[in-house]
Amino acid sequence: MGEPFPPSLWAATATPLEPFPELADDRDADVCVVGGGFTGLSTALHLAERGTSVVLIEASQPGWGASGRNGGQVIAGLKLDPDDLVATFGDAMAERLIPFALSTPDIVFGLIERYAIACDAVRTGWIQPAHAKEGLATLQGRAGQWRRHGFELIELDRRETARLIGSTWYFGALLNPRNGSVQPLSYARGLARAAASQGVRLFGDSPATGLERTDDGWRVRTTRGSVRAGRVVLGTNGYTGDLWPGLRRSVVPVYSFQVATRPLSGNLLGTILPEGQTASDTKRLLWYYRKDATGRLVMGGRGRPKDDLAPPDTRALQAALLELFPQLGDVGFDYHWGGKVALTQDHLPHLHVLDEGLYAGLGYNGRGVAMATAMGTVLARLVSGESPDTLPFPVTGMAAIPFHRFRRVGVGAVAAWSGYRDRREREASLTASGGV
Repeated sequence: MGEPFPPSLWAATATPLEPFPELADDRDADVCVVGGGFTGLSTALHLAERGTSVVLIEASQPGWGASGRNGGQVIAGLKLDPDDLVATFGDAMAERLIPFALSTPDIVFGLIERYAIACDAVRTGWIQPAHAKEGLATLQGRAGQWRRHGFELIELDRRETARLIGSTWYFGALLNPRNGSVQPLSYARGLARAAASQGVRLFGDSPATGLERTDDGWRVRTTRGSVRAGRVVLGTNGYTGDLWPGLRRSVVPVYSFQVATRPLSGNLLGTILPEGQTASDTKRLLWYYRKDATGRLVMGGRGRPKDDLAPPDTRALQAALLELFPQLGDVGFDYHWGGKVALTQDHLPHLHVLDEGLYAGLGYNGRGVAMATAMGTVLARLVSGESPDTLPFPVTGMAAIPFHRFRRVGVGAVAAWSGYRDRREREASLTASGGV
């Protein structure tokens, strides 16, 4: 049997879905999708909409990994700004990639509407506030770049930022009205239900244990069964194992964790994010936060490298939430949980053709709700035979990250240095401005 869902606010409040059965025999399909997160579910759904026969296998149940544990923020764009994308990929690819990156929330909310997915979807925008004056300068430059590409981000001064956040902690912000939030596990389950409605055969508690070439394609083995398919898509992201040599070493899984307060009273609730936006700030070790449908305040940040968090593990994040919103007072915390975010060396998601008929999409660097869903549309096109030259996302070669075996030491060192830089920048900004 697959692992049970780790305790979390999302697991406690998600739309129910009957578990999918274990694969216990041999199946044939045009495509086998490995992984029941946003990438795999979206790929399977969009392939099925094209009339493709699909079997999806998941080691636990849909949404068990990062897709069911993240902050639920639906954010357009990539970690890199438009000028960086042009420099990295050239004008031709950037002309396709930039509007595609902007459109990713449209894909999410379009699926929610088309398949009537009950996932507490809210589209009131996303705020990126500046923790220091350096961050403010970055945001101003970002707004200018997007403006040159025909998209207006709303620049907020310090007073308007404080009003929309409910805190005087920040120096200014950008607001992207395209963005929003979902209950991520409910959304994943909704995608699974939608895929099944289109004929995808989904199997849970069925970890892929082997992948081998056959005369006419591939065989994916599980503990008790197998899938024969002409093409295979790997959508395992931060939980990628050794099914395909080297793929696990192309990303660094980093733990992020979240806490959720008890439901806030009406008066207090109205002082924090009063217009319902989500937020994630400019710190290198960023804070991301939002309110959920039950009136809880949810905040996330970097955490300890483990899944089974105890309340003491989240004290630093609880303290950060109270620093940002002192009006919370002695509010209690009902939930704490964690999971893996897949980071890449170039801070971009990766789309790979690993072998003939074998594909992978992974490495969303903390923006997986929108981008992983959108990546599923690209994978469906690629798997269906479209030329990479026509796709809105680049197909790149897989490359292992150097010294991957020492990733924990490296991640710890980078986190410590990043935290130090965040603190120094903020202290210098406060000194220059006479305090917040």
